[in-house]
Amino acid sequence: MLKINALCAIVALVAAPVVAEELSDTGEFLDGVAAIVNEGVVLKSQFNEQLDVIAQRAEAQGIPMPPMAILEEQVLERLILTEIQLQRAERIGLEISDAMLNESIARIAQQNGVRFEDMPAVLAKDGVDYATFRRSLRDEVTVEQLRRIEVGRSIEVSPREIAKCIADLEGNVVANSEYELSHIRLAFSETASAAEIAEVEELANSIYQQLQDGADFREMAARYSAGDTALEGGSLGWMQGQQVPTLFVSVLQDMGRGDISPPIRASNSFHIVKVDDLRSAMERSEVNQVKVRHILITPNEIIDDETAKQRLDDALVKIRDGEDFAEYAKLLSDDPGSANLGGDLGWAGPGTFVPEFERVVAITDIGVVSEPFRSPFGWHIVEVVDRRVYDNTEELKEQNCDLNIRNSKMEAETQLWMQRMRDEAFVESRI
Repeated sequence: MLKINALCAIVALVAAPVVAEELSDTGEFLDGVAAIVNEGVVLKSQFNEQLDVIAQRAEAQGIPMPPMAILEEQVLERLILTEIQLQRAERIGLEISDAMLNESIARIAQQNGVRFEDMPAVLAKDGVDYATFRRSLRDEVTVEQLRRIEVGRSIEVSPREIAKCIADLEGNVVANSEYELSHIRLAFSETASAAEIAEVEELANSIYQQLQDGADFREMAARYSAGDTALEGGSLGWMQGQQVPTLFVSVLQDMGRGDISPPIRASNSFHIVKVDDLRSAMERSEVNQVKVRHILITPNEIIDDETAKQRLDDALVKIRDGEDFAEYAKLLSDDPGSANLGGDLGWAGPGTFVPEFERVVAITDIGVVSEPFRSPFGWHIVEVVDRRVYDNTEELKEQNCDLNIRNSKMEAETQLWMQRMRDEAFVESRI
Protein backbone atom coordinates (compact mmCIF):
# COMPACT_ATOMS: atom_id res chain seq x y z
CA MET A 1 0.00 0.00 0.00
CA LEU A 2 1.22 3.49 -0.88
CA LYS A 3 2.42 5.51 2.10
CA ILE A 4 1.55 9.19 1.84
CA ASN A 5 3.15 11.73 4.16
CA ALA A 6 1.46 14.31 6.34
CA LEU A 7 1.36 16.88 3.55
CA CYS A 8 -1.34 15.01 1.72
CA ALA A 9 -2.41 12.45 4.35
CA ILE A 10 -5.06 10.58 2.38
CA VAL A 11 -7.14 11.60 -0.61
CA ALA A 12 -10.48 12.19 1.09
CA LEU A 13 -9.20 14.65 3.68
CA VAL A 14 -9.84 17.86 1.79
CA ALA A 15 -12.42 20.03 0.14
CA ALA A 16 -15.58 19.32 -1.78
CA PRO A 17 -15.65 17.86 -5.30
CA VAL A 18 -16.47 20.09 -8.23
CA VAL A 19 -20.10 18.89 -8.24
CA ALA A 20 -20.60 20.57 -4.87
CA GLU A 21 -22.74 23.35 -6.28
CA GLU A 22 -24.68 21.48 -8.97
CA LEU A 23 -28.42 21.78 -8.47
CA SER A 24 -31.22 19.46 -9.48
CA ASP A 25 -34.23 20.65 -11.49
CA THR A 26 -36.02 21.38 -8.23
CA GLY A 27 -33.23 23.62 -6.99
CA GLU A 28 -31.93 21.16 -4.39
CA PHE A 29 -28.28 20.12 -4.08
CA LEU A 30 -27.67 16.82 -5.80
CA ASP A 31 -25.71 15.73 -2.75
CA GLY A 32 -26.78 16.25 0.84
CA VAL A 33 -25.21 19.24 2.60
CA ALA A 34 -23.32 18.62 5.83
CA ALA A 35 -22.59 22.30 6.44
CA ILE A 36 -22.96 25.66 4.75
CA VAL A 37 -19.73 27.66 4.96
CA ASN A 38 -20.05 31.27 3.75
CA GLU A 39 -20.80 30.93 0.04
CA GLY A 40 -19.68 27.28 -0.10
CA VAL A 41 -20.70 23.92 1.30
CA VAL A 42 -19.33 20.75 2.83
CA LEU A 43 -21.14 17.76 1.34
CA LYS A 44 -22.46 14.80 3.28
CA SER A 45 -20.74 12.48 0.82
CA GLN A 46 -17.45 14.24 1.54
CA PHE A 47 -18.11 14.03 5.28
CA ASN A 48 -18.98 10.32 5.11
CA GLU A 49 -16.02 9.57 2.87
CA GLN A 50 -13.61 11.13 5.33
CA LEU A 51 -15.18 9.24 8.22
CA ASP A 52 -14.64 5.99 6.30
CA VAL A 53 -11.02 6.86 5.48
CA ILE A 54 -10.21 7.72 9.10
CA ALA A 55 -11.87 4.54 10.33
CA GLN A 56 -9.93 2.41 7.84
CA ARG A 57 -6.65 4.10 8.69
CA ALA A 58 -7.29 3.78 12.43
CA GLU A 59 -8.00 0.09 12.04
CA ALA A 60 -4.86 -0.42 9.93
CA GLN A 61 -2.68 1.42 12.45
CA GLY A 62 -4.41 0.09 15.56
CA ILE A 63 -5.53 3.53 16.77
CA PRO A 64 -8.63 3.37 18.99
CA MET A 65 -11.25 5.87 17.88
CA PRO A 66 -13.31 8.17 20.14
CA PRO A 67 -17.11 7.80 20.36
CA MET A 68 -18.79 8.36 16.99
CA ALA A 69 -20.47 11.63 18.05
CA ILE A 70 -17.09 13.16 18.96
CA LEU A 71 -15.43 11.81 15.83
CA GLU A 72 -18.17 13.23 13.62
CA GLU A 73 -17.84 16.64 15.28
CA GLN A 74 -14.06 16.67 14.76
CA VAL A 75 -14.28 15.52 11.13
CA LEU A 76 -16.91 18.12 10.26
CA GLU A 77 -14.93 20.88 11.97
CA ARG A 78 -11.80 19.88 10.04
CA LEU A 79 -13.72 20.05 6.76
CA ILE A 80 -15.26 23.41 7.69
CA LEU A 81 -11.84 24.89 8.51
CA THR A 82 -10.41 23.57 5.26
CA GLU A 83 -13.29 25.05 3.28
CA ILE A 84 -12.80 28.43 4.99
CA GLN A 85 -9.09 28.41 4.13
CA LEU A 86 -9.70 27.42 0.51
CA GLN A 87 -12.22 30.23 0.16
CA ARG A 88 -9.65 32.63 1.60
CA ALA A 89 -7.04 31.39 -0.88
CA GLU A 90 -9.45 31.94 -3.76
CA ARG A 91 -10.24 35.48 -2.59
CA ILE A 92 -6.55 36.49 -2.58
CA GLY A 93 -5.95 34.79 -5.94
CA LEU A 94 -3.69 32.03 -4.64
CA GLU A 95 -3.39 29.24 -7.20
CA ILE A 96 -1.15 26.16 -7.28
CA SER A 97 0.33 25.59 -10.72
CA ASP A 98 0.48 22.16 -12.33
CA ALA A 99 4.28 22.35 -12.09
CA MET A 100 4.18 22.88 -8.32
CA LEU A 101 1.59 20.13 -7.96
CA ASN A 102 3.73 17.74 -9.99
CA GLU A 103 6.72 18.53 -7.76
CA SER A 104 4.68 17.52 -4.69
CA ILE A 105 3.56 14.29 -6.36
CA ALA A 106 7.15 13.56 -7.42
CA ARG A 107 8.28 13.91 -3.78
CA ILE A 108 5.56 11.51 -2.65
CA ALA A 109 6.56 9.07 -5.38
CA GLN A 110 10.21 9.28 -4.32
CA GLN A 111 9.29 8.67 -0.67
CA ASN A 112 7.47 5.53 -1.74
CA GLY A 113 10.19 4.30 -4.10
CA VAL A 114 8.10 4.59 -7.27
CA ARG A 115 8.44 6.65 -10.43
CA PHE A 116 6.32 9.73 -10.96
CA GLU A 117 4.75 8.28 -14.09
CA ASP A 118 3.76 5.11 -12.19
CA MET A 119 1.74 6.98 -9.56
CA PRO A 120 -1.69 6.59 -11.28
CA ALA A 121 -1.27 2.81 -11.45
CA VAL A 122 0.07 2.55 -7.89
CA LEU A 123 -2.80 4.63 -6.53
CA ALA A 124 -5.32 2.60 -8.53
CA LYS A 125 -4.11 -0.55 -6.77
CA ASP A 126 -5.07 1.14 -3.48
CA GLY A 127 -8.45 2.07 -4.91
CA VAL A 128 -7.57 5.76 -5.29
CA ASP A 129 -8.59 7.71 -8.38
CA TYR A 130 -5.63 9.74 -9.67
CA ALA A 131 -7.72 12.77 -10.65
CA THR A 132 -9.27 12.87 -7.18
CA PHE A 133 -5.81 12.48 -5.65
CA ARG A 134 -4.47 15.44 -7.63
CA ARG A 135 -7.45 17.61 -6.71
CA SER A 136 -7.10 16.74 -3.04
CA LEU A 137 -3.35 17.30 -3.01
CA ARG A 138 -3.80 20.64 -4.77
CA ASP A 139 -6.09 21.72 -1.94
CA GLU A 140 -3.58 20.53 0.68
CA VAL A 141 -0.75 22.47 -0.97
CA THR A 142 -3.02 25.52 -1.34
CA VAL A 143 -3.77 25.52 2.39
CA GLU A 144 -0.09 25.08 3.22
CA GLN A 145 0.91 27.98 0.95
CA LEU A 146 -1.88 30.16 2.36
CA ARG A 147 -0.64 29.59 5.91
CA ARG A 148 2.92 30.34 4.83
CA ILE A 149 1.82 33.61 3.24
CA GLU A 150 -0.59 34.87 5.87
CA VAL A 151 1.02 33.47 9.01
CA GLY A 152 4.60 32.47 8.23
CA ARG A 153 5.68 35.75 6.69
CA SER A 154 4.42 37.70 9.67
CA ILE A 155 6.64 35.77 12.10
CA GLU A 156 9.94 37.48 12.93
CA VAL A 157 12.95 35.97 14.69
CA SER A 158 15.43 38.36 16.29
CA PRO A 159 19.19 37.78 16.63
CA ARG A 160 18.69 37.86 20.42
CA GLU A 161 16.17 35.00 20.20
CA ILE A 162 18.59 32.92 18.11
CA ALA A 163 21.48 33.63 20.49
CA LYS A 164 19.35 32.62 23.47
CA CYS A 165 18.19 29.47 21.68
CA ILE A 166 21.79 28.44 20.93
CA ALA A 167 22.83 29.15 24.53
CA ASP A 168 19.91 27.10 25.84
CA LEU A 169 20.72 24.19 23.55
CA GLU A 170 24.46 24.06 24.25
CA GLY A 171 25.09 20.99 26.35
CA ASN A 172 21.38 20.15 26.31
CA VAL A 173 20.68 16.46 25.78
CA VAL A 174 17.66 17.40 23.65
CA ALA A 175 19.87 19.15 21.10
CA ASN A 176 21.90 16.00 20.60
CA SER A 177 18.95 13.66 20.14
CA GLU A 178 16.14 12.98 17.68
CA TYR A 179 12.61 12.45 18.90
CA GLU A 180 9.47 10.80 17.65
CA LEU A 181 6.74 12.72 19.43
CA SER A 182 2.98 12.78 19.84
CA HIS A 183 1.01 15.48 21.57
CA ILE A 184 -2.43 16.50 22.76
CA ARG A 185 -3.32 20.17 22.41
CA LEU A 186 -6.17 21.67 24.43
CA ALA A 187 -6.94 25.18 23.22
CA PHE A 188 -8.67 28.19 24.70
CA SER A 189 -9.48 31.46 22.96
CA GLU A 190 -7.32 34.58 23.27
CA THR A 191 -10.25 36.25 25.07
CA ALA A 192 -10.88 33.36 27.49
CA SER A 193 -11.63 34.28 31.10
CA ALA A 194 -9.62 32.94 34.03
CA ALA A 195 -12.45 30.53 34.79
CA GLU A 196 -12.50 29.21 31.22
CA ILE A 197 -8.71 28.71 31.25
CA ALA A 198 -8.99 26.91 34.59
CA GLU A 199 -11.61 24.61 33.07
CA VAL A 200 -9.27 23.67 30.19
CA GLU A 201 -6.41 23.14 32.64
CA GLU A 202 -8.61 20.84 34.72
CA LEU A 203 -9.43 18.81 31.61
CA ALA A 204 -5.70 18.63 30.76
CA ASN A 205 -4.90 17.32 34.24
CA SER A 206 -7.73 14.79 33.98
CA ILE A 207 -6.43 13.53 30.63
CA TYR A 208 -2.89 13.30 32.02
CA GLN A 209 -4.12 11.26 34.99
CA GLN A 210 -6.03 8.90 32.68
CA LEU A 211 -2.87 8.44 30.61
CA GLN A 212 -0.91 7.67 33.76
CA ASP A 213 -3.57 5.09 34.60
CA GLY A 214 -3.05 3.34 31.26
CA ALA A 215 -5.36 5.12 28.80
CA ASP A 216 -4.26 4.89 25.14
CA PHE A 217 -2.53 8.15 24.15
CA ARG A 218 -3.66 7.90 20.54
CA GLU A 219 -7.28 7.46 21.56
CA MET A 220 -7.12 10.40 23.96
CA ALA A 221 -5.51 12.56 21.24
CA ALA A 222 -8.20 11.61 18.73
CA ARG A 223 -10.89 12.36 21.29
CA TYR A 224 -9.67 15.59 22.88
CA SER A 225 -6.82 17.21 20.94
CA ALA A 226 -7.30 20.40 18.94
CA GLY A 227 -4.01 19.78 17.11
CA ASP A 228 -3.83 19.22 13.35
CA THR A 229 -2.78 15.59 13.85
CA ALA A 230 -5.45 14.70 16.41
CA LEU A 231 -7.10 12.10 14.16
CA GLU A 232 -3.68 10.58 13.50
CA GLY A 233 -3.30 9.88 17.21
CA GLY A 234 -1.50 13.18 17.80
CA SER A 235 1.65 12.01 16.00
CA LEU A 236 4.21 14.72 15.18
CA GLY A 237 6.65 12.26 13.62
CA TRP A 238 10.44 12.38 13.92
CA MET A 239 12.28 15.66 14.42
CA GLN A 240 15.83 16.64 15.27
CA GLY A 241 16.36 17.87 18.80
CA GLN A 242 17.21 21.37 17.64
CA GLN A 243 13.90 21.49 15.75
CA VAL A 244 11.78 20.49 18.74
CA PRO A 245 9.45 23.38 19.66
CA THR A 246 11.03 25.40 22.45
CA LEU A 247 7.90 24.86 24.52
CA PHE A 248 8.79 21.16 24.82
CA VAL A 249 12.57 21.39 25.27
CA SER A 250 12.69 21.80 29.05
CA VAL A 251 10.39 18.85 29.76
CA LEU A 252 12.00 16.53 27.20
CA GLN A 253 15.39 16.74 28.90
CA ASP A 254 14.21 14.43 31.66
CA MET A 255 11.97 12.19 29.53
CA GLY A 256 12.74 8.79 28.05
CA ARG A 257 11.09 6.50 25.54
CA GLY A 258 7.38 6.07 26.35
CA ASP A 259 7.25 8.89 28.91
CA ILE A 260 4.34 11.34 28.98
CA SER A 261 4.69 14.92 30.22
CA PRO A 262 2.34 16.69 32.62
CA PRO A 263 0.32 19.48 30.95
CA ILE A 264 2.49 22.31 29.59
CA ARG A 265 0.99 25.81 29.50
CA ALA A 266 1.38 27.88 26.32
CA SER A 267 -0.07 31.27 25.44
CA ASN A 268 -3.41 29.91 24.26
CA SER A 269 -3.30 26.20 25.00
CA PHE A 270 -2.14 23.31 27.18
CA HIS A 271 -0.02 20.51 25.73
CA ILE A 272 0.65 16.94 26.81
CA VAL A 273 3.68 15.38 25.07
CA LYS A 274 4.61 11.74 24.66
CA VAL A 275 8.04 10.47 23.58
CA ASP A 276 7.19 7.62 21.23
CA ASP A 277 10.85 6.96 20.49
CA LEU A 278 14.24 8.67 20.57
CA ARG A 279 17.74 8.15 19.23
CA SER A 280 21.11 9.82 19.27
CA ALA A 281 21.82 12.46 16.65
CA MET A 282 25.16 13.50 15.17
CA GLU A 283 26.67 16.31 17.20
CA ARG A 284 28.85 17.71 14.44
CA SER A 285 27.97 18.29 10.80
CA GLU A 286 30.25 18.47 7.78
CA VAL A 287 29.45 19.33 4.18
CA ASN A 288 31.44 19.24 0.95
CA GLN A 289 31.86 22.76 -0.41
CA VAL A 290 33.28 24.15 -3.62
CA LYS A 291 34.60 27.63 -4.42
CA VAL A 292 33.89 28.63 -8.01
CA ARG A 293 33.80 31.60 -10.31
CA HIS A 294 31.94 31.89 -13.59
CA ILE A 295 31.12 34.07 -16.57
CA LEU A 296 27.50 34.19 -17.73
CA ILE A 297 26.26 35.39 -21.12
CA THR A 298 22.45 35.60 -21.30
CA PRO A 299 20.89 35.53 -24.79
CA ASN A 300 18.47 38.37 -25.54
CA GLU A 301 16.90 40.27 -28.44
CA ILE A 302 20.34 41.40 -29.59
CA ILE A 303 22.55 38.41 -28.68
CA ASP A 304 21.18 35.08 -29.89
CA ASP A 305 22.08 31.70 -28.41
CA GLU A 306 24.86 30.97 -30.87
CA THR A 307 26.49 34.40 -30.41
CA ALA A 308 26.40 34.05 -26.61
CA LYS A 309 28.22 30.71 -26.78
CA GLN A 310 30.75 32.08 -29.31
CA ARG A 311 31.66 34.95 -26.97
CA LEU A 312 32.47 32.43 -24.25
CA ASP A 313 34.42 30.25 -26.69
CA ASP A 314 36.56 33.28 -27.58
CA ALA A 315 37.04 34.25 -23.91
CA LEU A 316 37.95 30.66 -23.02
CA VAL A 317 40.78 30.62 -25.56
CA LYS A 318 42.24 33.84 -24.13
CA ILE A 319 41.91 32.66 -20.51
CA ARG A 320 43.60 29.35 -21.28
CA ASP A 321 46.39 31.34 -22.92
CA GLY A 322 46.99 33.07 -19.58
CA GLU A 323 44.73 36.09 -19.55
CA ASP A 324 42.89 36.95 -16.31
CA PHE A 325 39.57 35.16 -15.71
CA ALA A 326 38.40 37.88 -13.31
CA GLU A 327 38.93 40.68 -15.83
CA TYR A 328 36.91 38.83 -18.47
CA ALA A 329 34.14 38.24 -15.90
CA LYS A 330 33.98 41.96 -15.10
CA LEU A 331 33.93 42.77 -18.82
CA LEU A 332 31.53 40.11 -20.13
CA SER A 333 29.43 38.53 -17.40
CA ASP A 334 25.70 39.22 -17.19
CA ASP A 335 25.51 37.99 -13.59
CA PRO A 336 24.96 41.20 -11.57
CA GLY A 337 25.79 39.48 -8.30
CA SER A 338 29.25 38.24 -9.26
CA ALA A 339 30.50 40.20 -12.29
CA ASN A 340 32.13 42.98 -10.25
CA LEU A 341 33.73 40.30 -8.04
CA GLY A 342 35.46 38.74 -11.01
CA GLY A 343 32.80 36.05 -11.27
CA ASP A 344 33.41 34.81 -7.72
CA LEU A 345 30.45 32.88 -6.29
CA GLY A 346 32.14 32.10 -2.99
CA TRP A 347 31.94 28.83 -1.12
CA ALA A 348 28.82 26.80 -1.82
CA GLY A 349 27.40 23.47 -0.69
CA PRO A 350 25.24 20.89 -2.45
CA GLY A 351 21.98 22.24 -3.86
CA THR A 352 23.18 25.83 -4.12
CA PHE A 353 23.24 25.92 -7.93
CA VAL A 354 20.86 24.73 -10.62
CA PRO A 355 21.42 21.08 -11.66
CA GLU A 356 23.07 21.93 -14.99
CA PHE A 357 25.63 24.12 -13.21
CA GLU A 358 26.27 21.61 -10.42
CA ARG A 359 26.87 18.76 -12.90
CA VAL A 360 29.66 20.70 -14.63
CA VAL A 361 31.20 21.80 -11.32
CA ALA A 362 31.19 18.18 -10.10
CA ILE A 363 33.29 16.92 -13.03
CA THR A 364 35.67 19.90 -13.31
CA ASP A 365 39.08 19.69 -11.62
CA ILE A 366 40.52 22.45 -9.43
CA GLY A 367 42.12 25.18 -11.51
CA VAL A 368 40.43 24.06 -14.72
CA VAL A 369 38.02 26.25 -16.72
CA SER A 370 35.12 24.32 -18.23
CA GLU A 371 33.85 24.32 -21.77
CA PRO A 372 30.80 26.58 -22.31
CA PHE A 373 27.55 24.99 -21.14
CA ARG A 374 23.89 25.99 -21.02
CA SER A 375 21.68 26.51 -17.97
CA PRO A 376 18.25 28.16 -17.62
CA PHE A 377 20.10 31.47 -17.10
CA GLY A 378 22.15 31.32 -20.30
CA TRP A 379 25.69 30.20 -21.28
CA HIS A 380 28.45 29.78 -18.69
CA ILE A 381 32.08 28.93 -18.31
CA VAL A 382 33.12 28.01 -14.78
CA GLU A 383 36.41 27.60 -12.94
CA VAL A 384 36.65 25.45 -9.82
CA VAL A 385 38.97 27.42 -7.54
CA ASP A 386 39.06 25.02 -4.57
CA ARG A 387 37.19 22.29 -2.68
CA ARG A 388 36.91 21.60 1.04
CA VAL A 389 35.10 19.62 3.71
CA TYR A 390 33.53 22.27 5.91
CA ASP A 391 32.26 21.95 9.47
CA ASN A 392 28.94 23.77 9.28
CA THR A 393 27.72 22.81 12.76
CA GLU A 394 27.46 26.41 13.97
CA GLU A 395 25.53 27.52 10.88
CA LEU A 396 23.20 24.55 11.31
CA LYS A 397 22.63 25.52 14.93
CA GLU A 398 21.57 28.99 13.82
CA GLN A 399 19.39 27.62 11.01
CA ASN A 400 17.76 25.06 13.27
CA CYS A 401 17.19 27.61 16.02
CA ASP A 402 15.60 29.97 13.50
CA LEU A 403 13.36 27.15 12.24
CA ASN A 404 12.67 26.00 15.80
CA ILE A 405 11.56 29.46 16.94
CA ARG A 406 9.46 30.00 13.82
CA ASN A 407 7.77 26.60 14.25
CA SER A 408 7.12 27.33 17.90
CA LYS A 409 5.47 30.63 17.00
CA MET A 410 3.80 29.19 13.91
CA GLU A 411 1.51 26.80 15.73
CA ALA A 412 0.11 29.39 18.11
CA GLU A 413 -0.18 32.06 15.39
CA THR A 414 -1.83 29.60 12.98
CA GLN A 415 -4.39 28.57 15.57
CA LEU A 416 -5.22 32.20 16.32
CA TRP A 417 -5.44 33.00 12.60
CA MET A 418 -7.73 30.04 11.95
CA GLN A 419 -9.88 30.85 14.97
CA ARG A 420 -10.33 34.42 13.78
CA MET A 421 -11.38 33.23 10.31
CA ARG A 422 -13.70 30.66 11.89
CA ASP A 423 -15.30 33.32 14.10
CA GLU A 424 -15.82 35.62 11.11
CA ALA A 425 -17.29 32.92 8.88
CA PHE A 426 -20.96 32.09 8.47
CA VAL A 427 -21.29 28.39 9.30
CA GLU A 428 -24.51 26.40 9.48
CA SER A 429 -24.04 22.76 10.47
CA ARG A 430 -26.61 20.27 9.20
CA ILE A 431 -25.16 17.19 10.87
